[in-house]
Amino acid sequence: MIGWSRQLRCTPAWTAAAAVAASRQAARPTSRAAAAAAGSRRWLGSATPRRHEGESGSGGARLDDHDISRLAGKHLHQLRLADLVKHGRPPLAEEALLQSANFTLSLLPVRLAHRLQALRSLPYIVVSNPNIRTIYNNYQHSLETLLPWEERGGVATLEEEVEFTAVLAQLVQTHADTIPTLARGFLECRRYVRPEDVTAFLDEHLRARIGTRLVAEQHIALHFSSAPHFDPGASPTPCPDEPSFIGVIDTALRPADVIDHCGGAVADICELRYGVRPDWVVDGEPDTTFAFVPMHLHYIVTELLKNAFRATVENRMSREPIVVTIAPEPPFSSGGAVRVKPPSEDRGNFRSDAPIRPLDDNAPGVTIRIRDRGGGIAPDVLPNIWSYSYTTFCEQDDTLPGGGGGSNSGSDALNIISSASNGRSSIAGLGYGLPLSRAYAEYFGGGIAVQSLYGWGTDVYVRLKGVEGTPKTQFHGK
Repeated sequence: MIGWSRQLRCTPAWTAAAAVAASRQAARPTSRAAAAAAGSRRWLGSATPRRHEGESGSGGARLDDHDISRLAGKHLHQLRLADLVKHGRPPLAEEALLQSANFTLSLLPVRLAHRLQALRSLPYIVVSNPNIRTIYNNYQHSLETLLPWEERGGVATLEEEVEFTAVLAQLVQTHADTIPTLARGFLECRRYVRPEDVTAFLDEHLRARIGTRLVAEQHIALHFSSAPHFDPGASPTPCPDEPSFIGVIDTALRPADVIDHCGGAVADICELRYGVRPDWVVDGEPDTTFAFVPMHLHYIVTELLKNAFRATVENRMSREPIVVTIAPEPPFSSGGAVRVKPPSEDRGNFRSDAPIRPLDDNAPGVTIRIRDRGGGIAPDVLPNIWSYSYTTFCEQDDTLPGGGGGSNSGSDALNIISSASNGRSSIAGLGYGLPLSRAYAEYFGGGIAVQSLYGWGTDVYVRLKGVEGTPKTQFHGK
């Protein structure tokens, strides 16, 4: 079994450790990024407002069961793309920036408390695992840090907003390795928990993490792209300095550009590993644009192209290009919402106070089909492709890369190199690529579907939903 099927086979024990080490080496920050991160750490000396008496050694408030229960009992707001762009385009005025900070503060403590409750619901022997315990402690520390801000009632001044943004930057960094750490923890606990329970937990947890991280990074980006803090290069998290961006959301994202960028990166890796460089073709309507999170689309496309390229090469069909079709959904009928205004070339005057229509099931989006001739997915593998635990819970061996000890060494090496090259925390070989891609797609109402013709090839359909602008009289969002 090759290509799509192979990625779901057992992974040697060296893969996770080697991949994590490789990705950390590749992800070392540049001097400017390191300086920005150091700057954000320096802010933290005064970033947490004082709480009456019990303060923890970390600088935050001591957390008790009552705090967790109180916050976890609150309604968990379903995040929408429209929520993240409703404050307008940067540079934001002072009022809009404070509104963004307080919106972020209204969400994060509740989301963190819900995750703490979920972690507490795991069997004790699982939570006692050092890796799972690390994740629990990180969430507890983050909630302790935000609790004084939540109790004081919000962010009232620009000075407080600077401190609050510094706190967010540290929290994002704290949770940077959540996925590989969880993966190692559940791998070590595989004897004590059922695979289906792990999949259910991870599906919920990783989807929640997507929203939590996005909320924090969105405000950090708005902070560094707004006066008087305008300095995108100093942001410790992504802060694109382009007029089409509202924070980390590109309102004129062109999927064809993302596909070509990811395709080039994955093709380079294939050529390095296999000596063959597969080709790809983008057809349909490549000039399509819509509003979405570029980081999410990059992850999805990279994972799907990685599978398609590997299957094509290993099935010896490298002369057959992978065909990627972009199909925009029909626009609203007359009388409906209008599109977000195109970005101005004048960055200084580029601000829109028009509210954004909430995302609903009628919001237009884009469907992307990735078609390969890589032999398809074996029938016995197909039911398991969305399971986080299928690869993780296989019996491990000690095969080393390049040692000829296993058929997986080629694809695992490709995973490691690709993860290290893009600076992400590596989850190579752990079976997380497909289900996590689906989580990214589904988070804002989209989805991924797979159709396999075993012996021939695979079609993958990715549906992504956008966000539309609307006049103030038509705005009904929160």
